[in-house]
Amino acid sequence: MTNWNLETDVLIVGSGGGALTAAILAHDHGANTVVVERSSLVGGTTAVSGGALWTPMNTHMKDLGISDSREEALEYCLKITEGRAADTLVEAYIDTAHIMADYLEAKTPLVFSAMTMPDYHPQEKGAKTGGRCLESNLYDINELGEWKGKVRPNAIPFMNHQTTEEQYSTYKMMVNAANMPADLVMERMDKGLTGRGHALIAGLLKACLDRNITILLETRALDLISEDGRVIGVRTQKEGKDYLVKALGGVILGCGGFEWNEKLKNKYLQGVITHPHSPPFNEGDGIIMAAEVGADLINMHEAWWMPALEVSGDEYEGRPYSYVCVTERSCPHNIIVNRRGRRFVNESASYNEMMKAFFFVNENGTGYRNLPCWQICDSQYRESYTFLTICPGDPDPEWIIKDNTLEGLSKKIGVDADGLVETVKRFNGFVQDGKDQDFERGTYAYDQYMGDMDRGPGPAANLGSITKPPFYALQIYAGAIGTKGGARTDKDAQVLNVRGKAIAGLYAIGNTMAGVSGPGYYGPGGSIGPGMTFGYRAGIHAAGEAKKQR
Repeated sequence: MTNWNLETDVLIVGSGGGALTAAILAHDHGANTVVVERSSLVGGTTAVSGGALWTPMNTHMKDLGISDSREEALEYCLKITEGRAADTLVEAYIDTAHIMADYLEAKTPLVFSAMTMPDYHPQEKGAKTGGRCLESNLYDINELGEWKGKVRPNAIPFMNHQTTEEQYSTYKMMVNAANMPADLVMERMDKGLTGRGHALIAGLLKACLDRNITILLETRALDLISEDGRVIGVRTQKEGKDYLVKALGGVILGCGGFEWNEKLKNKYLQGVITHPHSPPFNEGDGIIMAAEVGADLINMHEAWWMPALEVSGDEYEGRPYSYVCVTERSCPHNIIVNRRGRRFVNESASYNEMMKAFFFVNENGTGYRNLPCWQICDSQYRESYTFLTICPGDPDPEWIIKDNTLEGLSKKIGVDADGLVETVKRFNGFVQDGKDQDFERGTYAYDQYMGDMDRGPGPAANLGSITKPPFYALQIYAGAIGTKGGARTDKDAQVLNVRGKAIAGLYAIGNTMAGVSGPGYYGPGGSIGPGMTFGYRAGIHAAGEAKKQR
């Protein structure tokens, strides 16, 4: 006989967007619900993200004058998954995501708006050049009362929460972070208004608090407890002691991937992740627990790849902070080169796709051909665009590597000088012709959206000559927002064993679940959208199971 410390109907492990959505839906379908979170803060990776949800056929697309259909969304998604995610899961996602978003708007404080950012592969059939991505409007964090300080913040002050992603684009902060009026930022800070992933989690957390859903922080799930082939609870650790939670209807694992677990990364990934962008608690706890009870693990070699930058001394949770590298590589007057001084990728492509080129193996079969790699730019770039943490007009900090010649810069960073000089000359020719003949940079709507569209339509948003000294270099590292391999599930997020049979009482969502997009990335919010959608489905299903077990 197990001596339970706490008994409930549905237990959710984790507190990101998917986990809190699952908690809300389980409660609203009649289940007593408990959330356990390993860290001292709520929100996981969702809270420090842009907070977008890729949501085909969403209600707010009409506000932008954009239409969508199931047929278009399905054609696009099946192309991106390359057959490496079950069609039934893809269909469940497309059919449910917009319903989930409408439900949360109706039943929680969240208010969504559609974004103008394109799908990540706008050249593919069924893609849209905007509208499928939803984000939360600004939210008053004061509504959380004593919980307002328990939503995970961004680590770096200038990465503020006082804008939405759409406002980030409207104010052209991707070009110059200082474009956002400082008085507006201060006004919003004074009022407690927050945006992006912070706002999304705050709204979901408020909905949980309004429902009196129990949330236990600093409570790490360690082992699943089974009886007669059914998962009935979890052994957690709280204040250094075992704390056993029984879950009559099921356990929903939504506690992230394994990007901070060196052993699992070395075992599974196709490439290295040296600079994770997530909070340092994603060590694969849920995936390990699922595997221990027979879960089929798939897609384990994939991640939500994101190139990374770093500034010496900047830390988060006691570890070096990894900045995402998006706009730095998309604006004109810069290229990315390997140690040979050669370009190897469309610098402005979506982060998940462009980073796969980092892992091409050398011809002799040892090491990666394109790591290490460097962003190279000139003073035209430096005078016009944000460069990591510094804006145009700011003095050059000590951590920037620069030189008056490309040859001198090459020597400082260990890159072949002849290769770099030749590459820059070739690239400048493409700029003059208005077409990147090597990698088609600036050809697609997504490239242009992330560049400087004030320079005109087409490739001009991304292409600019590298001619004006001094020249600058910044190393780019292999990063990831999270891993996307995990437990194989059915359309209700029930975990399946290696024979394809559901493990009773066990669910996986978010990055604990094998990614529904396979190797691809549908668009902005392509990880949070599925996480919340399958959280929605898991919550409903687990609540139904609780009723059956009573």
